[in-house]
Amino acid sequence: MKLVRYGASGAEAPGLIDADGVLRDLSGHVADISGEALSDAGLEKIRALDPATLEVVAGSPRIGPCVGNIGKFICIGLNYSDHAAESGLPVPKHPVVFMKATSAVVGPNDDVYMPRGSTHTDWEVELGVVIGTKAKYVSEADALNHVAGYCVINDVSERHFQINLSGNWTKGKSCDTFGPTGPWLVTRDEVGDPQKLSMWLDVNGKRMQTGTTETMIFTVAQIISHLSGLMTLHPGDVISTGTPPGVGMGIKPEPVYLKLGDKIALGIEKLGEQAQDVKEDA
Repeated sequence: MKLVRYGASGAEAPGLIDADGVLRDLSGHVADISGEALSDAGLEKIRALDPATLEVVAGSPRIGPCVGNIGKFICIGLNYSDHAAESGLPVPKHPVVFMKATSAVVGPNDDVYMPRGSTHTDWEVELGVVIGTKAKYVSEADALNHVAGYCVINDVSERHFQINLSGNWTKGKSCDTFGPTGPWLVTRDEVGDPQKLSMWLDVNGKRMQTGTTETMIFTVAQIISHLSGLMTLHPGDVISTGTPPGVGMGIKPEPVYLKLGDKIALGIEKLGEQAQDVKEDA
């Protein structure tokens, strides 16, 4: 299934995309695409519905983040060996973990706002993993059973804030609008193996990133197992699993960063596409 949230920011309604690509309303059956609705039982309840009986959503409403009330937004850094190389950093022995503020989350096609004073705002296409059932001390073999589904994430990053302002990477990752998420959550049964998904990102129509989840250093299962030994993962938690090479910071001989007016487009196989305009924060 493809689950979606649509409508004005902060007032999104739940929906699904039917087999013909039509947006249908789910608000009579679930309050939101969040919490227990993401459990196996909650998803089975939605799956049992006949899409033809659901009201068609008229027009072209804004598409919001595909998960509501995100509890934790956990990011994995340097999870592709070639991205680590372009960043000039060694391949990590364990997953590099940092947090992105949930206030950074926006819809997949919402504008990205460069924060005041930013000169190093960068792009990162990433596979997002949405937890569906509580996970604590889970094995790699069982880890994917705790996944509700997957989505596209643009882990927008301000590199000067991230690297030069001291402390954790979170500073450069959590600016408002730095977490476009969606367009939809695709349930794990429809995605299949999360390690066989191609991904791409363009800036102003030029291909900057081309990759595949096959080249992850730590697989989705390994990441979930590792994180669940550090903290309990809850339904609606989101994990952004790292980016392939081609970020602006890694361009030689000189890095290239986003400018006002730039247009970003990105996508992942089976999970849909995003598009953002880069604007100046107020």
